Amino acid sequence: MVAIPTVGVLALQGAFARHAKALEACGVTTAEVRRPEHLDGVDALVLPGGESSTMSMLLERGDLFDPVAKRLADGMPALGTCAGMILLSSEILDGRPDQRCFGAVDISVRRNAYGRQVDSFEADLDLSSAGVDDPTVPFHASFIRAPVVERRGEGVTVLAEVDGRPVLCASGPVMVAAFHPELSDDLRIHRRFLEEVL
Repeated sequence: MVAIPTVGVLALQGAFARHAKALEACGVTTAEVRRPEHLDGVDALVLPGGESSTMSMLLERGDLFDPVAKRLADGMPALGTCAGMILLSSEILDGRPDQRCFGAVDISVRRNAYGRQVDSFEADLDLSSAGVDDPTVPFHASFIRAPVVERRGEGVTVLAEVDGRPVLCASGPVMVAAFHPELSDDLRIHRRFLEEVL
């Protein structure tokens, strides 16, 4: 019998419950991660949307930043959405001076670059390069105070774009999205991430 993987969901802030629901619909077990010991036994980690500077501060205060960084450096698969993309990036162009990021994906991001909450928008993404089921069917994505990727390293694969800008990227076992796939009933992004875990 094949063991069912456990995917941790960083539960400090943001839409972590929606991610857990989507992951469980894909057939995996989830665990909320709030303290370092919660990382024990998880096979992967999802970093949800929220407010990236607040999440960074909470990671530090909870002595969780360095344990997550070590697991990522050791090759743990991770999915970061919106604020999670910012945290997993290698450079935050407009973050707080003391804001840290994990450097798990070689991209430079600008926070809220698409605008404020009132500037939120939706777009149909072409997933033909993403290696998902039914790639000809667009993914309807919600962008809420979304970051923009302004630079990407050579090892980063762009899986989807909006107006020529990367909005879904992968690097090794790490995937990042500028949008919120957990707000959709379409599970293809979560399933594509779980290919790194299963």
